[in-house]
Order: sequence, then C-alpha cells, then structure tokens
Amino acid sequence: MSAPRDGAPRWRATLQRAVRLLGEFRHEQTDPARFYGALAEDSAEQLRHFVDLRGALMLDVGGGPGYFRDAFQREGASYLALDADAGELAGLGDIATGTVVGSGMELPFRDAAFDVCYSSNVLEHVPDPWRMAEEMVRVTRPGGTVFLSWTVWFGPHGGHETAPWHFLGGRRARARYRRTHGHEPKNRFGESLFAVTVRDGLRWARRQQDADVVALLPRYNPRWTWWLLRVPVVREVVTWNLVIVLRKR
Repeated sequence: MSAPRDGAPRWRATLQRAVRLLGEFRHEQTDPARFYGALAEDSAEQLRHFVDLRGALMLDVGGGPGYFRDAFQREGASYLALDADAGELAGLGDIATGTVVGSGMELPFRDAAFDVCYSSNVLEHVPDPWRMAEEMVRVTRPGGTVFLSWTVWFGPHGGHETAPWHFLGGRRARARYRRTHGHEPKNRFGESLFAVTVRDGLRWARRQQDADVVALLPRYNPRWTWWLLRVPVVREVVTWNLVIVLRKR
C-alpha cells in the first residue's frame, strides 16, 4: 500500500495546474463547494503519486465536511476524518459515518493505526502545529505515508481572508478586517490562525527521527520552481502552500 499504483495516471505539477488551482482560491468564502471540490480532486491525484490508496486505511486530520472523503474513497481508501469542530464536519448536512471529533494535537488513536495519515490546510489553524505533526507520525504504521500540507504565513494567502494585510502583522490584519466588515474574520489570528512558515516546516522535517522524508514541495507551484525552496526569504513568499511527505520507519 505504500508504493504508487502501477499504471495510474501520472500527476504533473504544470503551470496550467498552478494557475487553475490558485484561481480557485478566490471562491473559498463565496463558493466553498467549488473551491474544496477542486482541491480535493487535485489532492487525491497528488497523493496517488506517492502511495496506492486501494485498501489503505486513511485518516484525514481536519477533514471537514466531506469533499476530501469523496475524492479519496474513489481512489479506494477506507477513509476516517477527524475535526475539532462538529460544525465543520456537518457542513454538507449530517455528519458522515467514520468521523471523529477531537484534537489534532492529541489524536484519539493508538500508535501505528493507519496506512496513510493526511492533513491539508489545517496546520496553520492549531496553536502547536508541530505537536500535531508528531501525532500524525505516531498514528501511522511503519512503512506508511504521512502527507502534511499547509498554507504558509508569508505566502499571498497566508492571512486567509485578511490577506494581503497579514504582511503587516496578523493582529493588525485582524483588526483592519473587523473595522472594515463590522465582524471578526472566520480565521482569527492568535486564536484559529497562526503564522507557520516554510522555514518551520523544513526544520521539523530535518529533525525527524521516526520517518524518512520522501518529498518537500510547494504544493501549487509548477515543478520548475521547486528549487526556490533552497532560497531563504524568497521561498517564503513564492510558496503558497508547502507539502511534506514522509515514510514511517
């Protein structure tokens, strides 16, 4: 289950794909079904590049209302979702079977329980992101795959709906949003949004003791830009979202 599927269509990080996905971000608040549906389909294709999901027991940390569930189940995974917010899980109606309400920083599962542990755009929403990352490694079986992806702080969408003012500071951006719109943003800096950088992720990956790094890549960038991850400062602003793929030892 840990090898890519033979004969599966090859996932390609092209410029056309990058433009299409980045364009979907403007619909995150106004049409979440469109945004998350497109992201889920691309995520399933991307994960297929690293692991065969057929028959794999998979945990999605921060799975939300179910867009990712449908995409991964079509790939053949036995899918479980965990979210800290029951409202998020019920976003498409009734909470589906195989969902758990709990904290990503204290996953309520035994060690080595899953073939694949996945998380997309959640790490920036927890106060102790690397505790969550370690928990994902803990619950993954030896030989299994950890796929961790998040929106980096100094990227163009790092402040989510408060962008681009987050470049002047998260608290300042939050206050400006409140003055402009008359209410708090959905993603409140210091409460449900935190500054997690590319540098943070690379440091955590380098000090891993329980898993080997399979890939480090800017999720939405075309492949010919990936060398920019080696350039401090520049990598923070050109990387919209960072992916770390690990193989559990």
